[in-house]
Amino acid sequence: MSNIIFISGTPCTGKTTVSEILAGKLNWELVKVNDLAISNNLVLGIDEDKGYKVIDIDALNELLLDIISKTDNLIVEGHLSHLCSGADKLIILRCRPEILKERLALRNYSDAKIHENLEAEALGVCSAESLDIYENNVYELDVSNLDVDDVVSILLDVVNNKKELTFGEIDFMDWLLTHQ
Repeated sequence: MSNIIFISGTPCTGKTTVSEILAGKLNWELVKVNDLAISNNLVLGIDEDKGYKVIDIDALNELLLDIISKTDNLIVEGHLSHLCSGADKLIILRCRPEILKERLALRNYSDAKIHENLEAEALGVCSAESLDIYENNVYELDVSNLDVDDVVSILLDVVNNKKELTFGEIDFMDWLLTHQ
């Protein structure tokens, strides 16, 4: 039985840190979607308005499916992973916008980029986008009040089918309504 877990979410929700620790504890291979896209020349250009790399999602998906076909236990991490197919479980890490704002600022994101990511988190964009591919295999975890060890522990239980996560219960719309 394969265990292919994708971990996605808005930037600064903890995907990379949690995925690295989780993969180490499970002794599973870890694929970082951004690194995979860059190292395989899947960057189509830069969005001039937002400064983001534009990635060829179809080519990224094909590459990921090829990697998945050759392994049984894999964690795929990155905020584009929810746009790719092949996961047995897709976990979206969510974080309250007021906490996320501090994390984004520590990365020296521009005010515009911070605001865009906070809006995306409040609207649950990663979760909503994932439904097209994953329907009933999307799970969300609010990491707002959890430390890294707590998140890893919960995800270990999810991977080992000892804990179920839900979808659609995390609601940060209150932030959006008060910060416009």
